[in-house]
Amino acid sequence: MHRGNVPAGTAAPYFFLSYAHTPQSDARDSVDPDIWVSQLFRDLCAHIMQLADLPISANAGFMDRNRGESNDWPMGLARALATCRVFVPLYSKRYFADERCGREWFYFARRALNRAARVSGPVEAIVPALWIPVEQRRLPVVAQAVQLSHGGSEAYESLGFYGIMKLSRYRSDYEEAVYKLARQIVTVAGRSPVKDGLPAEYDMLDNAFGVAPRDVAGNRVLRITVIAPQRGELPDGREDASYYGRSARDWSPYAPLSDRPIVDYAVKLARPFGFETEVGDLCQHEAHLLSRNPPSGPQLLIIDPWALLLPRYQHLLQRLDAQNTPWMQAVILLSDSDVESQDHAGKLRATLDAVFRRNLTETASISVSAARGVFALR
Repeated sequence: MHRGNVPAGTAAPYFFLSYAHTPQSDARDSVDPDIWVSQLFRDLCAHIMQLADLPISANAGFMDRNRGESNDWPMGLARALATCRVFVPLYSKRYFADERCGREWFYFARRALNRAARVSGPVEAIVPALWIPVEQRRLPVVAQAVQLSHGGSEAYESLGFYGIMKLSRYRSDYEEAVYKLARQIVTVAGRSPVKDGLPAEYDMLDNAFGVAPRDVAGNRVLRITVIAPQRGELPDGREDASYYGRSARDWSPYAPLSDRPIVDYAVKLARPFGFETEVGDLCQHEAHLLSRNPPSGPQLLIIDPWALLLPRYQHLLQRLDAQNTPWMQAVILLSDSDVESQDHAGKLRATLDAVFRRNLTETASISVSAARGVFALR
């Protein structure tokens, strides 16, 4: 139950322990360099089996013990990451320098964000633990945004789990810290349920630690342009006005699943990577988008295909498509639950291809789904 493998059909793990594997100093050495992390994992599982009152067949936790050298994930790891209730990153300098750990964090944070788009209030399902303490100012942006509740003794705060496990005089501090961590995991799992995701491929995910604190100087601006009609200007054929509001930024393409404007979701997704965001509609950003001056940062277009049936949007996007703008990317949103949009999908696609073909081709070279259409919140 605690071996760290999740075969098909196995119950989802209660928590996922994300940690940086310690390299073997000598290939001939048979001793596991992460033996103490394994001990912490076993102790956490034992507490959670009791605190969460899990049945004997339950899978209390997942820990990946067999990391290969290739840029790929075993299916068991991908499935555990997609179904666990709580993500537990084990902080250390090595952890935040590990690209795979950054991708694990990114995937789970995206799961939590997708859940937050469907409900009111934040979804907090990341519970950090200290393996070796790291100065707050040296944490990457995403980690600075997560509250680190030590929940243990002064010895745990200053030495981390590694220190209090290795020094026998801190045995009671270790027992207190691991129990409190287990209790926090159980509390968070009950308070912030996160919807299961689909197992993701390693190469399709970003490294959440890619933005270091020293890189964030307040001038990393992502300009987000929402291209969608207002409720009072819908084109012919668009009868359902429930997705729209008084301005383009009120557009909620995935209603009623998520009534939040899609741009709010995009802003939250950009924030952990250290970006300030500037949000507007196509008319507000027209001068910036069509300017021949170098941009101050990347630009993202969030497009409702229905908007392109309106002449003024067609004209602006045709002008934009004629320019060489590699810093600009587009995302087409076309909900699979929007019956009206699905019924007119052929006409909408043809209009997009006719008006914005060059930019969509460039976007597809980076993300096929972004150019073809994002049909649902994942």
